[in-house]
Amino acid sequence: MKKLITAGAAMICMATAMNAANETKTVELRIVETSDVHGSFFPYDFISRKQTEGTLCRVHTYVSRLRKEYGDRLLLLDNGDILQGQPSCYYSNYVASNRENVASEVINYMGYDCVTMGNHDVETGHAVYDKWTKEVRCPMLGANIIDRTTGRPYLQPYAVFVREGVKIAVLGMLSPAIPNWLNESLWSGLQFQEMVECTRHWVEHIRRVERADIVVGLFHSGLSGGISTTEYDENATAKVASQVPGLDIIFFGHDHIAHNDWIENEKGDSVLCLNPSCFARNVAEATISLTYENGKLKEKHISGAVSSMADEQVDRKMLSHFQPFIDDVKKYVERRIGYVDTTLNAHDCFFGSSPFTDLVHNMQLELSHADISFAAPLTQNGILKKGALHVADMFKLYRYENRLCVLRLTGEEIRQHLEMSYDLWVNTMRAPSDHIIKIKENARESSSQYGFENPSFNFDSAAGIEYEVDVTKPDGEKVHVLRMSNGEPFDDHQEYRVVMNSYRANGGGELLTRGAGIDKDSLQGRTVYESPLDLRHYLMEVIERHGTISPKANGNWRFIPEEWAVPALERDRRLIFPSEP
Repeated sequence: MKKLITAGAAMICMATAMNAANETKTVELRIVETSDVHGSFFPYDFISRKQTEGTLCRVHTYVSRLRKEYGDRLLLLDNGDILQGQPSCYYSNYVASNRENVASEVINYMGYDCVTMGNHDVETGHAVYDKWTKEVRCPMLGANIIDRTTGRPYLQPYAVFVREGVKIAVLGMLSPAIPNWLNESLWSGLQFQEMVECTRHWVEHIRRVERADIVVGLFHSGLSGGISTTEYDENATAKVASQVPGLDIIFFGHDHIAHNDWIENEKGDSVLCLNPSCFARNVAEATISLTYENGKLKEKHISGAVSSMADEQVDRKMLSHFQPFIDDVKKYVERRIGYVDTTLNAHDCFFGSSPFTDLVHNMQLELSHADISFAAPLTQNGILKKGALHVADMFKLYRYENRLCVLRLTGEEIRQHLEMSYDLWVNTMRAPSDHIIKIKENARESSSQYGFENPSFNFDSAAGIEYEVDVTKPDGEKVHVLRMSNGEPFDDHQEYRVVMNSYRANGGGELLTRGAGIDKDSLQGRTVYESPLDLRHYLMEVIERHGTISPKANGNWRFIPEEWAVPALERDRRLIFPSEP
């Protein structure tokens, strides 16, 4: 029997439908980003073996509170560089690698909605990051990471989320400068596309096919600057924001600089660009309010913030869940490997030949039997105290999982390499009162008002040669090599075996390419040795073999003229490191 509908009932149904059609609906969303966590999962620094503020255990407290308010209208994103930085990562990546990676376990525990890869994640090598991407139970994004075999993205290019009828698309990107830092063995079978045109392609696709209400970029690439070639920019966020229409928000990272600002694109629309900085000390977050009329989007309001996690409580339930792993890592890093008979301070590295850097130089030479060593300080504030040395101390001495490489370089190329290093490091002094160090006011979180103008991990010095750095000479003319350290003459035209880390050997910092003038594509052909394991592993072996080490400055180089340099170094040291006694 058919159901009869009276005229009155029909009128009521029609009115209800009309009211639904004319309904005004507002939906508020929150998107929270972490980036460059670098292993800061727990409120404990396994290097210093002390409690620390930066921790995802505090972020989880904050996000859990927001989820009570927003429910699934909150999205949690991570922007890469999560697999390196703390001994907990190293232990999980290489020592206890048969277990689920701690980074994937943390991501899954916290309920991230999607994540990207960073350059330091790629640096762990295929075996580590391929396993990690399979373990993570949310989309792993990387639209410009291309599988050479298929020509398609190696990872999912973007993810789409629907929350209360709102469609949000998140597009993932990685800085394409990977080949400038990492040996191809770490990213074999992959290539990295330039970000502007790759973003343009995928944003047009997302707008056309997905018809997303909100399009978000999740870019492991800094705002601007860094390596720039004719093919790509290392830090391309600002360029993408200004040149690619269709993006509402870009969450970015890589450069470790907190940022919250709008950039106008070529169509006159504004794109919110957010960066939380690093080490889980902050989160970047966007609040989005969308108003719909008759089912169509009429108004969109977006605001951004970078929020400190310092006052958040540690999530004790999360900490308890991971406590067995934390105990295993503590046991690993507290293993004693030897003794050092003097205290070493990384501050010394920046003001002349120092025991801290020369310990690395001399170990590199011992391990490789090379003629000359290049090394830069990889920390600004590390201290190795006199007494027992533990595994944890090796992360102060050598922070990253670089390998040991030996390259063939001419004397002229060695000198030009050093010229660029010292041009980044020191000024040309025109009067005794000038700064000797290139100093700028600190833009990053720091206890000092002043810092180095350029990244200090590119301040290479050398061992195996005797040389002077004349700070009164112009750029490109400061370094004068006197002789080999064994007393033999140094010849600009002779070829030498030079040991360095894999970051530098692959062109990182551009000291070999832009400085020494060596074509990037020829560097691999110059390499005569690359260690199978990371350099820190071999440094530990050397210390264990010696038992007790007695590091001293080699004294093989100095800044001249000393009557200008010595007082200038003292002045600038007080500015950069004012808390020193």
